[in-house]
Amino acid sequence: MKQAKIATVVFMMFCFLLCGAAPSSAADSKAADPKTKEINSRLPQGLPDDDREENELARSGLIASDPAFVIRDAKDKMVWDMKQYNFLALPDPAPDTVNPALWRHARRGGIHGLFKVTDGIYQVRGYDISNITFIEGKTGIIVVDPLISVESARAALDLYYKHLPKRPVTAVIYTHSHVDHWGGVKGVVSDADLQSGKVRIIAPEGLTKEMISENAVAGNAMKRRAMYMFGTILSKGPQGQVDAGVGKAASSGTISYIPPTEEITRPVQETVIDGVKFVFQQVPGTEAPVEMNFYLPERKTLCVAEIASPTLHNLLTPRGALVRDGQAWYRAINETLDLFGDQADVLFTTHLWPRFGNEKIRKYLIGQRDLYKYIHDQTVRLMNQGYTMTECAEMVQLPQSLAGEWYNRNFYGTVNFNVKAVYQRYLGWFDANPAHLHPLPPEEASRKYVEFMGGSAAVLKKAKEAMNKGEYRWVAEVVNYVVFAEPDNREARDLQADALEQLGYQSESPIWRNFYLTGAQELRKGVDKNAPVQEMSPDIVRGIPMGQFFDLMAVRLNPEKAADKHITVNWVLTDTNEFYTLTLANSVLNYKRVQKVADADATVSLTREVFNSLINKQATFAGRILAGDIQIEGSKLKFLSMMSCIDEFDLWFNIVTP
Repeated sequence: MKQAKIATVVFMMFCFLLCGAAPSSAADSKAADPKTKEINSRLPQGLPDDDREENELARSGLIASDPAFVIRDAKDKMVWDMKQYNFLALPDPAPDTVNPALWRHARRGGIHGLFKVTDGIYQVRGYDISNITFIEGKTGIIVVDPLISVESARAALDLYYKHLPKRPVTAVIYTHSHVDHWGGVKGVVSDADLQSGKVRIIAPEGLTKEMISENAVAGNAMKRRAMYMFGTILSKGPQGQVDAGVGKAASSGTISYIPPTEEITRPVQETVIDGVKFVFQQVPGTEAPVEMNFYLPERKTLCVAEIASPTLHNLLTPRGALVRDGQAWYRAINETLDLFGDQADVLFTTHLWPRFGNEKIRKYLIGQRDLYKYIHDQTVRLMNQGYTMTECAEMVQLPQSLAGEWYNRNFYGTVNFNVKAVYQRYLGWFDANPAHLHPLPPEEASRKYVEFMGGSAAVLKKAKEAMNKGEYRWVAEVVNYVVFAEPDNREARDLQADALEQLGYQSESPIWRNFYLTGAQELRKGVDKNAPVQEMSPDIVRGIPMGQFFDLMAVRLNPEKAADKHITVNWVLTDTNEFYTLTLANSVLNYKRVQKVADADATVSLTREVFNSLINKQATFAGRILAGDIQIEGSKLKFLSMMSCIDEFDLWFNIVTP
């Protein structure tokens, strides 16, 4: 194995979640079918036409907005472009190709700019997928959740300074571990400010560990699936991406990270930040592994982070992650009600718009609590009666008292998907039917299904008849067998794409829509492997423990290449005085943090700074060896043999085809 390939392997050890792929043209999109037009001609059953309150809340407090707003990075690359969503200004009714409830939600989400939430509290919304909040302190401003990208956060701060006094940032709060709540921190805080002690960085206990671990091991798969979920490679428009549920889309700028200078460690903890009293409530295991709300008693204002956004959220995000605990989620909201429900006159979240008035805030929190509790409890009831995951998902329907509220709708998560998440958490994927215990893999099963059904021509003939009847779910399912049996069958790919597209047009959930439409696009045009992808942040690399990098090497080990090999390699980090030993045996790679093993086959010595430069693609392995920055003692052949067993992950793996 060449040394250059070693560098590539090391570079690929860690993949970050959100990406900035270039959108594709909607030229191949088709119009809405008659069935879709009929479905989209009216709001979903039970949803009231009157959404004036949500519209007013979305516009409330707007100070300034720029309809031609664009953010670029230092290299003039587009990071954020709200002009792409100007089509949302089209008058009602909704286009035939967009669910009318989603259309209204997307239009509200397109209202962007600087907003006054209440005295001393401001938000910039529509500069990224999340909100950034500015709280006036005694000597400066406290920033809450500085977006994904440095460029977006800086632009938001500039907008704030354009209309309000230019006071220094004295503290930053991360409410939870997802990238859209900390990635832009260096757009509002400099390293010099931090080193001088001028700025406090406050987060729930364990945030750094969780933000690294959630996306590390499965990062490559999550990143690819996130493209589907957020519609990253779709064009923006009535036949493409219109929204991402909790915001328009994810920005594609520079991701940064500054570790917390202090952590909230108690379940409920009071502290004073720049003269402002905060009461933090930790809500771990809900929307994120670590998360926290906070209450400002002097302003009677409550921030509920992301556990009570004005949409149904995901108990299992379709991009992939550990399934979330629906029971912990509704209990956390209930605790919020007990702690602050009788006091709060203002409520804001880290996505979308705030709410006002104690009575309305209580109603809202009760509705959100009962939303998650109903899904949890009814799923558990049905699964204990023997219904399978798919059956439960079809059977659980929200009562009108919950479904009739615009803030409880499927604008991000869906009832169907969340029911499956609850089932998975308790019982896993297996429905106990022995016929499903060891099914054939998709390609083999598909060939046999197509053969049993009389061949692909017969399947497609019947599928077209079903398509004409508007049976899109069935067409997408049955034609998928033909696609996996005969991936080059153009007629099958086009027909399945047509069905997925109509399902996307009908979807109330924008992330379901994005999945359907991205799948349709890749069936028609294939996978565009040339689309640009957002680079990993050097700040993240610096924060990853070495052991976690070795864990990532282990999950890339190819067992066939490693068969019958027994190799031990010492790794020495000379600047941090860390010693690790990697052992390859039984087609498994193990590591221990120990002093050098005397009989190791090889010893690799380098600094952590050099290692980071390899991961960040600032240097090559071969170049650093030639420069004398990396030393290999012992058998270089054995070391190279171990590294040759490490697979490179292809980000652009197929999803809708074999």
